[in-house]
Amino acid sequence: MTHAAAAGAAASAADQDTAALAKGGRQNFAGFLLRLAARIPFLFIAGRLYGAESLGRFASALVVVELAAQLASLGEKRGLAQRLSEGEDAHPANLVWEVMLLALALSAAAAALLWFFPYPLFPSGEFSTLDKLIVLAIPGFALTEILLAAQAYRFDVATTVRARAIVEPWTISLMAGAFYWLPQTRDAGLGLAYLASIYAGLLAALIPFLRAYGLPSGLALSPAALTRTLRRAAPLAAADAIEWGTRRLDIFLLGLFASPGVVGIYYVAQQVASLPQKLKTSFEPILGPVITRNLKAGDMTAIARHVGQVGFWIIAAQAGIALALGIPGEAVMGLMGPGFVGGNGALAFLLLAEVAAATAVVSEAVLIYVARVRNLAVSLATIALQAALTVGLILAFRHTGYPETTQAAGAAMALMIALGFASLVKSRMLSRRLGRRISALRWSLFWAAGPAVLVGIATTALPEWLELSLGVPAILGIYGWVIWKRGFGPEDRALFRLKG
Repeated sequence: MTHAAAAGAAASAADQDTAALAKGGRQNFAGFLLRLAARIPFLFIAGRLYGAESLGRFASALVVVELAAQLASLGEKRGLAQRLSEGEDAHPANLVWEVMLLALALSAAAAALLWFFPYPLFPSGEFSTLDKLIVLAIPGFALTEILLAAQAYRFDVATTVRARAIVEPWTISLMAGAFYWLPQTRDAGLGLAYLASIYAGLLAALIPFLRAYGLPSGLALSPAALTRTLRRAAPLAAADAIEWGTRRLDIFLLGLFASPGVVGIYYVAQQVASLPQKLKTSFEPILGPVITRNLKAGDMTAIARHVGQVGFWIIAAQAGIALALGIPGEAVMGLMGPGFVGGNGALAFLLLAEVAAATAVVSEAVLIYVARVRNLAVSLATIALQAALTVGLILAFRHTGYPETTQAAGAAMALMIALGFASLVKSRMLSRRLGRRISALRWSLFWAAGPAVLVGIATTALPEWLELSLGVPAILGIYGWVIWKRGFGPEDRALFRLKG
């Protein structure tokens, strides 16, 4: 192949990668809108019917359940792409099924342990047999993570959107309402609704997986092979658990210092703020195959370009959403009930934390392949910093006489600072590793934020229903228009092309 032909092939591959990432981005944004439409009813039902204290107890149990599921999934949400790209097995289904069976065994063991020793789930000591059923979500959660990663390797993001943005959130919303009206399940309704949503999502992921990969053929499991899989997955599983832990450590620590009601208010704020988080986490599976192929080809320039590209897309989207949900924060939190309005300060810092975390997430998508141990060390430092700041700020606000809702805002502030630290360190680490500059921040973000803030402040003078119905679209509209005119180049606008 001539030099010109090779350059043309490389350019074509780069265009195909950008097109794949843009297509995934379009589907993910559609997924965000669907999640928003489905998650608000759940928060409304949970806040208005169950109340802040029930939400707080549910949130505390969820921390332990999802941590166990994250560990049991062996980090394959991101690691599976590398194993499939390396072609370790002539039959790809064998590789996926091997990981699934191992994850099933680990998650079943974790569920059994928590069933017989449920006190980490319910530190107050108040629980019933129906409450304990939430541990059955651990295997379903872990298997769904692996199935969606396998589909994403083949650029099937639609399955993730369908399972995570439609099936799971609508199931938990509908079932939370149904369980509330049954006297036998009312007290455990939130946990049972969550359990139902997890297995509904698992079914939505399993059907397209079977169509794409099928059943295993000649799968031979051996202790030595399973041990190798565990050893290889350990650093990535730990990094995933730590990264996930940074999103739940605040709830755990807040539960040690504040009442269940305040934990419930904070949980609602976290759920609203986590909506834009899905924009970046759902990019990870589609970014993984692109990175692994370019690593195999040794094209560090392409990797740096794609990381910067996706990073800008995520930050641009999250900043707009943060402004649209954060400026009318009191009205947003008030949807769940008057008692939740005090959580608007926590909501603002949590939304800013998602913007601060974007660069760390896209940098880590590469670091897990090229610097696993060092990435893990930075993740450990991040969660340690968050823990220290969370405790310090909560105690400082308590000492100065601030109410518990302000102490909750301190936990959100600690998360924002810790995630900003992770973004700074991991982006610089990746730049040195690739020998290329990683650039996700652009001045156009600040140009767009200015008029959006002014519009948002003006709409806060309106009645709450107008503030939400007119203010949120107005903030997003002016922000989006400026970003489109001042910030998006040809590659960025590939995100909005309908073809492909």
